[in-house]
Amino acid sequence: MEATEIRKLAALEDTHWWYRERRALLARALRRLAASGQQPGRALDIGAAGGGNTRVLRDHGWRPVALEYSPEGAQVARERGLNVIRADARNLPLPSDSLDLVVAFDILEHFDEDHLATAEMCRTLRPGGTALIAVPCDMRLWSAHDVAVGHVRRYDRESLRAVVEKAGLVVDELWSWNVVLRPVAAWRRRKSTGSDLDDLPAVVNLGLRAIITAERYLPVKSLPGVSLMLRAHRPTHP
Repeated sequence: MEATEIRKLAALEDTHWWYRERRALLARALRRLAASGQQPGRALDIGAAGGGNTRVLRDHGWRPVALEYSPEGAQVARERGLNVIRADARNLPLPSDSLDLVVAFDILEHFDEDHLATAEMCRTLRPGGTALIAVPCDMRLWSAHDVAVGHVRRYDRESLRAVVEKAGLVVDELWSWNVVLRPVAAWRRRKSTGSDLDDLPAVVNLGLRAIITAERYLPVKSLPGVSLMLRAHRPTHP
């Protein structure tokens, strides 16, 4: 992602409906992990950019590190008081079996060798550790936005599951997100000429936030959306 896009993301993520709901989804996933008995430990937020998700991890008792490849993104995260390392997700500078949780939201689609990134997630997770992954889905939604933010693909359920399982992780849950607003996203992507990371009018932002929040309570996770979410774990036995 270009430096200008990272700065734009950092400026928008505190208020923009899309980023707010993504943080809410992460927070809910963390609460579910706690309810299942997984205690907060060491966490890695891959592709942290402005560090919004890293702060969610910290607020839920985890000891997170923000990993960012670009110098601009790393600087933004440092400015926000986060522990940051600069590195490539395909070659993590961390010991094997050293993490309890890895979060990789909108990262895999940036790599031709996405299997190397998932293999590194598996290597650095301790047995029983959790991976939370989000990716854009459906090549029918491919647009100038994807080009502007450096995507090389959009996933379907089969391709996402395959790259995660190839790494040695076990998929626990795979579901669609941003289903209700998919028709709006498809219409906008057809008209787009670049990134759709925009500062929206307050009333529009509030309306979209209400819609995406309502989706939490609707039985739509199996329907086509704009993103795919996945929870997996490293098995305790080979």
